[in-house]
Amino acid sequence: MPTPNRDIEHLAKLRDYYAETRRIPTQQRIADLIGFSKAAARKLLERLEAEGLVARTPDDDAWMPAKRFFERPLASNAVRAGAPDMVEGDAGESFLIDDYLVRQPSRTVMVPVKGDSMSDAGIHDGDIAVIERGRPAAKGDFVIAIVDNEFTLKELGMERGRFILKPHNPAYPVIRPKGDLEIFGVMVGLVRRYKH
Repeated sequence: MPTPNRDIEHLAKLRDYYAETRRIPTQQRIADLIGFSKAAARKLLERLEAEGLVARTPDDDAWMPAKRFFERPLASNAVRAGAPDMVEGDAGESFLIDDYLVRQPSRTVMVPVKGDSMSDAGIHDGDIAVIERGRPAAKGDFVIAIVDNEFTLKELGMERGRFILKPHNPAYPVIRPKGDLEIFGVMVGLVRRYKH
């Protein structure tokens, strides 16, 4: 009887290694990590390459992650934030966070949030705001604006025909720019890590 393919298990080890070192290990290191020969390590990499998970570097001297390397399983059922519900344990389809959050890669920047002026909107100190530059801003959008040569993240509002910047914490005042308001970008997503 043939040995079952354990590539998913081996890929998980490679992903953990990459998270620690920011590189794909050499074939010899893969052989040591997983416990098989260097030739078997090469065959594993070739199978992963065929699946679009790894690729050769441009100078063909090492392996690097391909886009699918960063996919994560996305559960097929949503979890309720209200009353409990039954959830099936299947992994569902693959999920790549960049595909979900980033529509215009060349215009998207990740900006760390500092301070608590937007806490009532669920935007907290230490979060990472996903900002799309060059996107038209509208009333109600969360934007990074430049006011007096300083950057601030606020809700774009309107008052007497002029744009204002509204905090979401009563301890902070509304910002009413004296001159033109420059929008650096519009927030299109938010990333938060709860435990380190």
